[in-house]
Formats: sequence, C-alpha cells, structure tokens
Amino acid sequence: MQSEILELAKKLRSGETTAKQLLGEAYKTIEAKEPTVNAFINLMKNQAEKQAEEIDKRLTNGEELPLLAGIPCAIKDMICVADAKTTAGSKMLENFIPPYDAEVITRLKNNGAVFVGKANMDEFAMGSSTEFSIVGPTHNPLNHKLVAGGSSGGSVAAVASGMVPYALGTDTGGSIREPASFCGIVGFKPTYGRISRSGVISYASSFDQVGPLARTVEDTALVYEAIAGPDPKDSTTLLGTMSSVLTTMHGGVKGLRIGVPKEFFNEGVDKEVVTTVKKAIDKLQQNGAIVSEVSLALTDVALAVYLILTRAEASTNLARYDGVRFGLRSDGKTMEEIYRKTRGAGFGVEVKQRIMLGTFALSSGYADKYYKQASAVRREIAQEYAGTFEQVDVLVGPATPEVAFPIGSKTDNPLRMYAADVLTVPVNVAGVPAIVVPCGKAHEMPVGLQIISAQGREDLCFRVASTVEAFDD
Repeated sequence: MQSEILELAKKLRSGETTAKQLLGEAYKTIEAKEPTVNAFINLMKNQAEKQAEEIDKRLTNGEELPLLAGIPCAIKDMICVADAKTTAGSKMLENFIPPYDAEVITRLKNNGAVFVGKANMDEFAMGSSTEFSIVGPTHNPLNHKLVAGGSSGGSVAAVASGMVPYALGTDTGGSIREPASFCGIVGFKPTYGRISRSGVISYASSFDQVGPLARTVEDTALVYEAIAGPDPKDSTTLLGTMSSVLTTMHGGVKGLRIGVPKEFFNEGVDKEVVTTVKKAIDKLQQNGAIVSEVSLALTDVALAVYLILTRAEASTNLARYDGVRFGLRSDGKTMEEIYRKTRGAGFGVEVKQRIMLGTFALSSGYADKYYKQASAVRREIAQEYAGTFEQVDVLVGPATPEVAFPIGSKTDNPLRMYAADVLTVPVNVAGVPAIVVPCGKAHEMPVGLQIISAQGREDLCFRVASTVEAFDD
C-alpha cells in the first residue's frame, strides 16, 4: 500500500495543497463522522490552526521540512500536550491542562506535526474496548454496533475512519494492537524503553509504551522513527544508536525463520480467525520464509501475571490522585471526608476495581503470595521469549482471539473482557516489540496478524508486516 504521509508531503511541497487545507479536510471528516464514532475527547482547533499556518509559512519561505510537517494527527488523551486539556478519559482529570509537552509531543512538534485533538480512551487506559471513558464509548468505524477495541480505541478509530492519517496510542497489554486488529489498521508496540514515557500519564509504568498507528506499514514506520530514541528525562529509555526500520522494511522474508506458537491457536481462538491467520502464514512460507511450530508454554499464565502486576503498579501510580496532591477535589469538613468524596466521585468503577485489587496484591501477608511470585514468573516469561528467539527470528499468530465484539456485551463480565488481551499481554510482560497488520477478515470484520520479534529487533517486525501488507496489492 502506498504511504499516505509521503503522498501528502509531496502535495504540500508541490503547492497542490496546504497544511491549512489538510487540517480543514480533517475537521470536515471529523464533523461528519464523529457523531457516530466518538473518537475524540477534545479537539484542539486553535492550536492546530496555528501549527498549520506556521508550516505553510515555512514552506512558502522554501524551508526544507521533515516529512511529517503539516500532516494532521490525533493524540491519545493519556499523552500530555502543553495548554491542551488532558483527561486520561477520567473525571478525576477533567480540568487538567498540562503546562508541558510529553517528550513524544516535543519530537512530533520538531517534525512539524499538526494535532487535531485528543483521542478517546478507556479511563487511565484501563480497558479493552474504550467503553470506560468520561465521554462514552468509541464505536468501530466499520460497524457502529461493535467496539473499536481499547484502550487506544479513539486513536485507532480516528485513523480507521479517515479522520487523520496517523495517531499515537499507548500499549500496556495490547491497547494499540488489539484495536488495530479490530478496526483493520496497523499498530506498533516497540521494545520497552524504545520510546520515552516522559509526560505520559502512567497506568503501569513497567508495561506502558507509546506507539504509532496508521493505515499503512510505511506510515507507521515513519512516525515510529520520528518519536523513538533515548530521553534523559526517562531513565527507562534505551541508550545507544537506534537502527532505521525504513531502510530494511522492504527486504522481504526469504530465509527468515518464522515461529508459530501453538499456544496462540488454542480452543479459545475463533475458528475463522485461525483460518484467516493460517492463510497469511502460508503466504509467508510461499514467499520464502522458513516456518516452524514453536511452544511458549508460559502463555497460559502470562495473563495472570499481567493482571497482578499492572494492578499493583496502578494502585501505586494512581495514589497521587487524592484530591490533595493532584486531581479532582471534593469539599468536606474533614480530610477523611475529602478523600472519600474525591476518590469516590473521580474514578470510574473499572479503575476503582483495579486499584483495590492492586492494593490487595501489595498488602502485608499477600505480597509474597501474589506480587513477588508474579514478578518471578514474569522473568521466566521474558527468558522463554529470549530462548525462543535463538531458534527463530520472529513469531507470528493472531492478535486477538476473536474479531470486534458488540458494545456492552462484556462490560458486566471483567474476566471475559480481560480475555480479549490474552494474545497481546505476553509481549508486554516480556518487553519485546510487536506489530499488528491486517491479514484478512472473519465474520465480515478485520483480522490482524501479530508479528513479534526479539528486544531491539523492530526492523524484523516491519519487514514481515510490509510483506503481509503486499499480499493484498
């Protein structure tokens, strides 16, 4: 598929269009589709118009600008943008206006990006469907009765519906890849530490990772390279030179060793999804890949490890929103009354539930039984992936066990909702990169192929994804 960003960049430089015209077209599409999709929490028209005008002025002056200059994009409302309301989808932060930019926003600004608005999301990124939001659920652009996926559902829906060419999301356990699969676009979660989390509101700090979303693999790569790299403000970012993924992404898969984890095709995975994914794997083999079955025996426990550790980290991270230090403050005669009213009114049901479970997992007498054991198993899972990547170059399989499901069908059953992430959470537990690319349909809805590589080998993810994308050309 042809890069939309490169095509728009070419038109901007030839004078065929302007950044202001592109922004106007984006808002026109948003106005037409937003009532049925609900992809945004807040639009940023004033800032966006100023950004577009500045780019047009610089282009008129003959400046050589980055490829992203003048291209509209959406930003998940978890990522701070200076002077723009940032709510994390929560009443707790409904009036929060950051005085600073997240590092990824600074890098996009340096590349001339134009921000149309803050995209809808599950409250504090806690959800798999973007149904737990201060502004209500995001609807799948392909079928408004179905979820868009979560928690980056607004970012994905904005791209999938044609409102913007690309967007940023965050991925804690599949929050980029699952909705990308549900809506039929490309979503990338890099190696943990490859992209700065500075200025990104935390859910679970050792799992969270910012990543790009776009309609093509090349556009996803362009955005990834613009925002990735070390950041002195985030001590978890990886040091050293980052290799380019753009220079190798069209190298094909001939001779590449592809592993197919048998645990990714268990009884819980929809049969039509399995059929669609296996057809894509067969095509990879026909293109010269060396395909073999592998086993990731700890896949079945990865979800449990994820649930314990992320909730423990969330209970610590969200403790700051007590109405005294940060967040919504309710009136009360005593400090205890202020705490009770604030936390009772500011957080939604899903967030409260996760905080309580995390606090329990860290409590005296239970930390050894739950938190410490989960941490130990997490290390074993990371070692299992590292060992597997000594045998194969990449792993491929379905991104989700099913296609997009009806809105409201799982909100009253948390375990069924959590199961939607069973194939994506192991990647976050292990800290490795993964990309999702459309590979066909099941039940008339998109199916995403998940491609996983070893830590630091983002290039292999993009090579395979580019090959899969070409199957439809």
